Amino acid sequence: MQQYSSLPDQNSRIDATPKLLTTIQQLRAHLWLESSLNQLQSHLNDYLISACNTVPQTETAQAEIFQTVVNEINSAVNSSNLALTDCAVGIALFQPQETVATVYYVSHSPSPNSQPLFLEVLKSQKKLLLRLQEVIELEDLQQLENQQPPSAWPLADDSGSVMGWLIIAAAPLISDRDSIRESQVQLRSHFMARSANNCTTALVQLRQILSWQQRYQQLSNSNQELERTNQLKNQFLANTSHEIRTPLSSIIGFTHLLLAPGFAPTKERQEEYLNIIQSSGKHLLALINDILDLSKIEANQMEVQWEILDVQLLCSNVLALVKEKAANKGLKLCLELEPDVTTLVADPLRLKQMLLNLLFNALKFTSIGSVGLQVAPKGAFMHFTVWDTGSGISQEDLAQLFQPYFQVAKAVADGVEGTGLGLAVTRKLAQIHGGSVKVESEVNHGSRFTLVLPFKPEVGVWGDGEAGEGKFSSFPLPLTPSSSVDILLVENDLPNGDLMQIYLRKLGYQVTWVKNATEMWETLRELDPVVILMDVCLADGDGLKLVQQLREHWQYKTIPVIVQTAMAMKGDRETCLAAGVNDYISKPIDLPLLARLVAKYSKAPE
Repeated sequence: MQQYSSLPDQNSRIDATPKLLTTIQQLRAHLWLESSLNQLQSHLNDYLISACNTVPQTETAQAEIFQTVVNEINSAVNSSNLALTDCAVGIALFQPQETVATVYYVSHSPSPNSQPLFLEVLKSQKKLLLRLQEVIELEDLQQLENQQPPSAWPLADDSGSVMGWLIIAAAPLISDRDSIRESQVQLRSHFMARSANNCTTALVQLRQILSWQQRYQQLSNSNQELERTNQLKNQFLANTSHEIRTPLSSIIGFTHLLLAPGFAPTKERQEEYLNIIQSSGKHLLALINDILDLSKIEANQMEVQWEILDVQLLCSNVLALVKEKAANKGLKLCLELEPDVTTLVADPLRLKQMLLNLLFNALKFTSIGSVGLQVAPKGAFMHFTVWDTGSGISQEDLAQLFQPYFQVAKAVADGVEGTGLGLAVTRKLAQIHGGSVKVESEVNHGSRFTLVLPFKPEVGVWGDGEAGEGKFSSFPLPLTPSSSVDILLVENDLPNGDLMQIYLRKLGYQVTWVKNATEMWETLRELDPVVILMDVCLADGDGLKLVQQLREHWQYKTIPVIVQTAMAMKGDRETCLAAGVNDYISKPIDLPLLARLVAKYSKAPE
């Protein structure tokens, strides 16, 4: 029987040795590759985690990623025992629309005696030195990417666009066997390609992290603003509730007293009660006006009517309005005008509003001494300074003084009435005029508020447009009541209708009052009124649509129509005029203004 040995013969042992060595080298190379890539990925992950806990700048964060990649590649290549030779690793970045890239990151060989390393562009036979701030043509980088073996690998951003290249400059590989040299080249290329991919992935993740952080910060800021707005709303509602309830209490209380059976006050006492009721009503109206003004300003809907104003006359008129309040508190009222104070271009109604806000505040917080208005031109601006000898304002309160709804702590503690809207409205009106409001104050030493306005504000147009409802109040029209003048009043609100009818009849007009659209059409068959007073909101129709219908009938087409409405926002008056209305008056009804409008439109043509 033929015997077979289980031991390999001599030739077989010689043939197996190189294969075994090759397998071991491949295993070592594979282990080095995965270990180095894992080390690189671990450091990148550590930085991304730290970026999640901080808010780094985008450029700083990207720089950390690039430097980490360069350092880790250099360390892995130069510390291996795979005979990969000395090398330097760098990253070149470029901006869109540019044709060159600049080397911003370079790691150097750990060998102190190493020679400078070059990038060899085989196609053009160029040698490019790898060093910081070296400028490399994009065409050369693309050739380094495409040549074999490659020396550059693209780095893309999260949109897929190339933002730079990972590059390596290495000394030539030395080996007595071509197969070993080729495997080393492939290993290094594979390692660089995967490192570039890890770098790109880290950059994309970093962008996402920074985007999430930015979104989180925006949401956090929005939440804080919402919380602040909610607090201001609650504070405003509390202040407004107090402001509304206080005068309403006076109105209801004194009205109840006057109507009480058996109560017969003297004429003087009755006038006193009625004055209190009227004053309380005006306070409520002022509160509503402040809220509407602030809403208009914040919505960029405030209309300004520019006029050339006599400053001295305007200031005298303003002080006349606060004279009584100053006298009631025993305060001296002063007006100081420099001789060269003449005219100013501004909205007269809004300028009066700003000055009155400042003067009433000064009077409110002054118990003893004086309140004054000082006016002086300075350069291209007019300075209106309202000063007082009152309680002053703390530095802490000064910082928030012009915030909407803010009230000085001492004023709240002392029960001083106010909603915290006046100064906010004043500053915003000043800004609309191209000016500002400044304040100087010291506790127990009074305050100085300075309204600074340009002589002629820089606006697109001035002197155009209607002056609005405030302009109507200045009509110097004589009242010409006549028993032959018929007025048709269309008003569904009983108190307002009763008030207007009584007032106009007292002036001598014949007033026919109807409460809805149906009654209006029936009355018009028998009555030929010279003026129609039309409520905008009726139970059975829209007043503006009724005006349009009137204009479609030839017999009613020329009858003047004045609408009375609670609408008082921007555009309401224009809407009424577009419907065919001749004029407009807002509620609460200003009775003298109503009389002037009726007199104007009921006057017989000459």
